[in-house]
Amino acid sequence: MKRLTEFEDLADPTFSQGVIDWQRAHGRHTLPWQNTRDAYRVWLSEIMLQQTQVAAVLGYYARFLERFPTVQALAAGPIEDVMAHWSGLGYYTRARNLHACAVRVVNEYDGVFPADPVLLADLPGIGRSTAAAITAFSNGTRAAILDGNVKRVFARVFGVEGYPGEKRVEEGLWRRADALLPDEGIEAYTQGLMDLGATLCTRSKPDCGRCPLQARCVAYATGRTDELPVRKPKKTTPEKRADMLVVVHDNEVLLEQRAGTGIWGGLLSLPEVDGHVHIATAHDGGIALAAHAQTLGSVEEVQALLPLVHVFTHYKLHIYPHKVTLGERAATPAGHVWVRMDDVADAALPAPVKKLLLELARPSLF
Repeated sequence: MKRLTEFEDLADPTFSQGVIDWQRAHGRHTLPWQNTRDAYRVWLSEIMLQQTQVAAVLGYYARFLERFPTVQALAAGPIEDVMAHWSGLGYYTRARNLHACAVRVVNEYDGVFPADPVLLADLPGIGRSTAAAITAFSNGTRAAILDGNVKRVFARVFGVEGYPGEKRVEEGLWRRADALLPDEGIEAYTQGLMDLGATLCTRSKPDCGRCPLQARCVAYATGRTDELPVRKPKKTTPEKRADMLVVVHDNEVLLEQRAGTGIWGGLLSLPEVDGHVHIATAHDGGIALAAHAQTLGSVEEVQALLPLVHVFTHYKLHIYPHKVTLGERAATPAGHVWVRMDDVADAALPAPVKKLLLELARPSLF
């Protein structure tokens, strides 16, 4: 008797066909980036959807395409403009990689995204799963995806033990993803896996009653939908503090251009003292902020504003803003710019900073 390889043992055409049939009948078909073979639009949507829900992406996607309708337009656009159109969507490394990727596609591939998923995965910000999705939707390439939604579906349906982010477990999931690829209908299959994870097989309260995979789902059969996939081992979330200056003069606010890398890289933000410091070692930066304010002009008033909290994926930031009103301002420091409060809404700012400044810009508060 022929001995099956692990890859052959994982293969199951009925699984992929079930997903395809369900997607064609019940999946999503009206999203703005669907029903197109335009690799640029597919790529843009896939990058925006990384770690971000569809509802949050829709408006950004439309505005981004209006400003950058082609990969050539994006490559030629200034990075500051790209960041401004991304502002508020979060995970800003995606925006920097988006611009860098567009430049490479124009320079290395004459503005045409390669169909080979290996070549796509080598471009900035794409990676193996996103590359497979892009080329499946734009070229019909038979390639496996394995994003967070798909990991959750596989973990529950096949009863996969272990945290999916662990290398050993993830490698096993990739082998399964490759083995389950259908010979035909890759677009519907790929979209179906995404749709199942996003609409039925959700993290909490999965809608198992409407799931086409219920009959074969190990998690459902064993009452473990709340346990699978295994959650990431908990770690204590570090907490940091940032003391910021809100320097205002004649209805303008002073902003600092942040470095191109790191947290909020490439964005404008409020000047800080000491950066993001661990709470355990932080001290009240009010005195240092006041001293720094003196170098920016004649200070009329210093007012401590209410602190706010912003949560990143890897730490929690406590922001302590101080509003400094200048009577006259000194020379603008290098790397800084004055921006009218009326223009704050369109500036490339981190979400919590933009929210703070928009609140201050209200006539009753400014």
